[in-house]
Amino acid sequence: MKASKKYADFKEYLKDCPEDVRFRLLAIMNIIREIVPTAEERISYNMPAYFHKGRLVYFCAFKNHIGFYPASMTVFTAFREELSGYVQSGHGTVQFQHGEPLPQGLIRKIIEFRVGENESKSEQFSRRPLTG
Repeated sequence: MKASKKYADFKEYLKDCPEDVRFRLLAIMNIIREIVPTAEERISYNMPAYFHKGRLVYFCAFKNHIGFYPASMTVFTAFREELSGYVQSGHGTVQFQHGEPLPQGLIRKIIEFRVGENESKSEQFSRRPLTG
């Protein structure tokens, strides 16, 4: 990816990725669209991001891996065992190495978990009494 380039949309972002990486990113996108077709796609922090009742997930292509940012630290507790085989760098990041199969089942579970989290938070917020 071109670090200095500012991306306007997913299409532009994907265009700058090598073909094999592009297919991996598209697989993630397809999982998200299947689970939550109403999720909003946008570029945030100059990387692909999905929003559904709040931040859902971000991901980014790097030379040797895809950085996957589930936008919730509870994911790392809930999926501690399943994530133990992956590099976790920085605050809230999982690395999926390009030389290894993309863990689509795990990604699916994480997305479903995040949708549930966001919907639960949204319901809690909507039930709060108005004060003023």
